[in-house]
Amino acid sequence: MTLTDRIEINPRVMLGKPVIRGTRIPVELILRKLSEGASEADLINAYPQLTGEDIHAAMRFAADTIAHEEVVFIGKKDADTNRDYGVRAPPRTRPAVHSAGMTSVPTK
Repeated sequence: MTLTDRIEINPRVMLGKPVIRGTRIPVELILRKLSEGASEADLINAYPQLTGEDIHAAMRFAADTIAHEEVVFIGKKDADTNRDYGVRAPPRTRPAVHSAGMTSVPTK
């Protein structure tokens, strides 16, 4: 089973946030609960429609998203080290959707 079998991004579900397919459970919620110390069993008890594979897919999705993140250096220097420092750019995995319903695509 692939990641896309488990994770869905649909603008009509949770405003396009990544969710477990067929649910309204955001990947973000799963990651936050895990970071707060919840176990896989805790999540499955709280959200019976979840499976262990869903939880693992959420973690894989987050890892893949971070792995494809780009760092953009804006030319400012750190006062202590005189080195450039960067600002993280959002991943380019999906276009931004504005409140007016228009879509913008990042350009290079």
